[in-house]
Amino acid sequence: MTLPRRSVLSLLGLGGVAMVAAGARQGHTAHAGDAPIHPAVRPFQPVRVPLPVDGDGLSGEEQQRWYKTVGIEDRLTLPEGFRADVLAAWGDRLGTSRFGFNNDHLGFVHHSSDRASMTVNFEYISPTPWVEGFGDVVGRSLPYRELVQALAAHDGVIDCSALDRDTALWLVIRSVADEAMTDLGIGVMSLKRNGDGAWVREHASHDRRITGLTGLLDASQRLVSTGPAVAVFQATDRLGYDDGLGAEIIGSFANCGGGITPWGTVLSAEENIQFQVPEPVFADGSSVAPSERPFVCRNKRIAGLGNVYGLAGNKYGWMVEVEPEAPDQPVRKHTALGRFRHEAVAVRAEVGQPLQVYSGCDRRGGHLYRFVSSGVVLDLKDRANSHLFEAGELQVARFHPDGSGVWLPLKPETSVNPFHPSRFRQAGLSSPVELPHSDRRRAGAEQFYDDAAVEAYRTRFSTLADLYRGTGQALQGAIVVDAHLAASAIGATPTARPEDTKIDPLTGDLLIAFTSGYPGSNGGADPAVFQGPQGQSSWGHGWVMRLGETDTNAFSWRMAVTGGEPWSGGLGFANPDNLAMDRLGNLWVVTDRSTSSSSSDVFGNNSCWLVPRDGSAALCLATGPMECELTGVCLDQLETNLFLAVQHPGEAHGVLRKGAVDVRTHAMVDRNGKPFQQTRWVPRGSNWPAQAPGRPPRPGVVAIRRWGGAPILMASSP
Repeated sequence: MTLPRRSVLSLLGLGGVAMVAAGARQGHTAHAGDAPIHPAVRPFQPVRVPLPVDGDGLSGEEQQRWYKTVGIEDRLTLPEGFRADVLAAWGDRLGTSRFGFNNDHLGFVHHSSDRASMTVNFEYISPTPWVEGFGDVVGRSLPYRELVQALAAHDGVIDCSALDRDTALWLVIRSVADEAMTDLGIGVMSLKRNGDGAWVREHASHDRRITGLTGLLDASQRLVSTGPAVAVFQATDRLGYDDGLGAEIIGSFANCGGGITPWGTVLSAEENIQFQVPEPVFADGSSVAPSERPFVCRNKRIAGLGNVYGLAGNKYGWMVEVEPEAPDQPVRKHTALGRFRHEAVAVRAEVGQPLQVYSGCDRRGGHLYRFVSSGVVLDLKDRANSHLFEAGELQVARFHPDGSGVWLPLKPETSVNPFHPSRFRQAGLSSPVELPHSDRRRAGAEQFYDDAAVEAYRTRFSTLADLYRGTGQALQGAIVVDAHLAASAIGATPTARPEDTKIDPLTGDLLIAFTSGYPGSNGGADPAVFQGPQGQSSWGHGWVMRLGETDTNAFSWRMAVTGGEPWSGGLGFANPDNLAMDRLGNLWVVTDRSTSSSSSDVFGNNSCWLVPRDGSAALCLATGPMECELTGVCLDQLETNLFLAVQHPGEAHGVLRKGAVDVRTHAMVDRNGKPFQQTRWVPRGSNWPAQAPGRPPRPGVVAIRRWGGAPILMASSP
């Protein structure tokens, strides 16, 4: 379907507000694309965002007029001359199953000039729009509200491992949990290029789903594991839970970021697994029991899905590899790459050199990792390169404030040398340092706020071998299973939620999106490294870092992009998330500001930006519908199509009803530094992609292109 350019005022039926819009030349209620841009030769005329930015081409006085009143719109807004076609949305047929919920990373792989595949991640369930739309989208009823009522006396929480399987309650739990797990995981769909250059769906035999339950009923479909953690999974003597499956694994979920290998496979990153299965592990890498993360079903929350099926938490949080056109090949979880809240992956492959894989752990105080394979690449297109993921050295970054850094190996002999909590206190922050629990009979983390306690810990545990249990592969396996805490123990730098990693095609540098430097109750970012534009020790709007390898285990770094309001030193967007690089080395950024955070409301809906390599002003290509996140940005080979995933539209309020709008005020500053007040109309909920009042929102994937099929970055005339 083609998404028309429509005004939010007509969707909401606000005739009175429309009168303000009609007088916009005097009072200026601005909408994306309404205002003329000052003459300039640009690749496209940028979409108007709801705050003054450098790329809008307006004088300070014009900014005050245009941004005095703004109406936010529930649509995917694009520049004039562009169109967005929905390739797939939640509930559409995909193989023998359906297109899942909350699509994230898009793995676009060319197979020929007019054939491609797209591997799509399905991350999590947003209960409000999922429940509201399920019957309409899937075509059958969902006993969700019945289950909420049945569990109300228990605050919506139940441990299913102790529940009688013959009860009616168990059947209702399975009904809801099965549908939720079906909507999570990975999907592979086929595409073809039609006569006018557009990519469209082509249903093929290798289209398929890998869900949260793949392999539950059919053991031949189970996922397989590789690398050192296999010894942990197969151990007969363990401190924790045994799921009885050995090295085999049921399903994949919490799939967020990802990447593509030069030989055409797709990597899918399991991120926030802690909401569905218990994350803590014992010293031998074995998981705590599923009862530690009970099933939860409330009006606005569903969690603990792994509890329903007795899943072992240590088998999730890995990097998953899929071969798009080979459904007969097993889906693999590569444990040598470490277990943590994977949000991204970038693969550096050079003939004659070891494979290098970069990934980040998306939590406050999470780390940046590099994997270096034991073997070397002989042929970039050889599918056998996947075996290089099975053995090598996992390393973690220590950043120095002077712009240098080193990679620390996560090996048994590496010394324990944690980050000191005083580094936070000296910057006015109170974040703890989390380390593997000092009682090694206990699973999980212990928090430290005092340097003396950290030094005592360091005296007690000299190396990682003192913290973890096992011999040979089993010891290394225990370390990689608990990678985040092991990395903290050896002094990895706590960072600002690393969200994506991409290789610069021109320099080979690594670009890393750090989405937010705000501290949390379990950790925070090193304030000597992650600072705001004026040296703030806590900066919530994020950065993009450029990292260059300078030696075998050393690198240099600098911040290339800073998020935030222009009048505070930012580029005009907040919380950079997924990244893409085009052939000319321009950076594409999509944002993930929280719709529940009032501190970032000024930025409006999440958006997609071009940051030109020549240093000129950042330009907004798209703003998303209400309460959504834009994810998965990537381009096709000719760069005539740009793909985006629209994730969780209507997440906070569900269906947008006629007349459901809030009026808010925001403090603005024009390019001359003069403050002014803005009045803003903000719809509650979404109807995307149907864009008809009362219709349920559906996450989906779009292909964006010019009407004439020219390259996305074709220069526009004034």
